[in-house]
Amino acid sequence: MQRIKPGPGQESVWDYPRPPALEPTSRRIRVMVGGVLVADSRSTVRVLETSHPPAYYVPPADVRTDVVAPVMERQSVCEWKGVAAYWSITTEHVHVTEAAWSYPEPNPDYREIKDHLCFYAARVDGAWVDDERVVPQPSDFYGGWITSDIVGPFKGGPGTWGW
Repeated sequence: MQRIKPGPGQESVWDYPRPPALEPTSRRIRVMVGGVLVADSRSTVRVLETSHPPAYYVPPADVRTDVVAPVMERQSVCEWKGVAAYWSITTEHVHVTEAAWSYPEPNPDYREIKDHLCFYAARVDGAWVDDERVVPQPSDFYGGWITSDIVGPFKGGPGTWGW
């Protein structure tokens, strides 16, 4: 694994900290499913963690609550953020199970993302940072969003589990 040197205006995920940092951003974040704009926000929080593209946490006020629903039988644990809850999206034509996650009661250092939803770019029809369509982080386990201003290599692809 060789760190890619960032160019002008780029960030390397290898410069992100561990444990992860929180960074408020006013960049426009959008998520589409089944022709429905599910989330649209300029007040998200980026979670920045070594080797991972940013994950964008959208405040509940900027999510279409009529199309998202909790998945009661699913949760996971992050050693830093706490216990995650999962969310499905149902539009008129599409149902996506576990399309997003949130932290209803995050650990104290991460209370800024309480109840914010973070969407898996690979499970929705489209996700954008400003006007750039996101490339999903490799693997079904991680949910980072890759844009042209982020360089890796990224955890999640084949052979990267033990990094």
